[in-house]
Amino acid sequence: MHTLIRTARTTGLLYLGIAVTGMLGFLIIRPQLYAAGDPAGTLAHLVNDESLARAGVAFELLIVLTQALTAVWFYRLFRDSDRFNALGIAAFGLVNAAVILVSAGLLGAAVELAQDPFGDTASTVQLLFLVSDNLWAVGAIFFGLWLIPMGRCVLNSGLMPRPLGWVLVAGGVGYVLSAFVRYLAPDAGLFFDALAFPATVGEFWIIGYLLVRGVRRSVAAPALVPAAG
Repeated sequence: MHTLIRTARTTGLLYLGIAVTGMLGFLIIRPQLYAAGDPAGTLAHLVNDESLARAGVAFELLIVLTQALTAVWFYRLFRDSDRFNALGIAAFGLVNAAVILVSAGLLGAAVELAQDPFGDTASTVQLLFLVSDNLWAVGAIFFGLWLIPMGRCVLNSGLMPRPLGWVLVAGGVGYVLSAFVRYLAPDAGLFFDALAFPATVGEFWIIGYLLVRGVRRSVAAPALVPAAG
């Protein structure tokens, strides 16, 4: 019991790490560097604020690190109660981490190019940021796919409230759909935002539950006993 709760809280702490590094790197630092449609502006940001640009790469790498570790710890948490879906969380989470790792490499190349320019530097830097941005967009498929088995693990294990499991599944489906909506209906702003809402609710809910409660004490022990047959 104590081991399972400790694993749950470690998982919650790592998941919180994804949220914090993602907000700092993707939502706060990146918009200060990337001027969409303005290559000269993006280059100027990278040249004039090199420390912020390098911090952006570092936070992107921290997202990769916390995402990979969270995927592994979710597997440890659910492997005895629902091994198939636990493997799904780990697999899809690691693939999503790999996608973000490529994005981090592109941002790193943009920073290095801005400091040691050659050729059409502004256009190349802008292209690197654009590809990085689209990697995040298409990577939403794998982030959605890791939420679906996560929700299934919650539903099948009984270690957490069942409504949380359904919210996570709905959030995962929404994330997968958002990757297609971005390209098939680029003007569907409100609908696009609505697709991500269940995932946001589910992620902060499970983070809070893992950190505060860990798992349900009343069902933890039975959940660890493999079903007969």
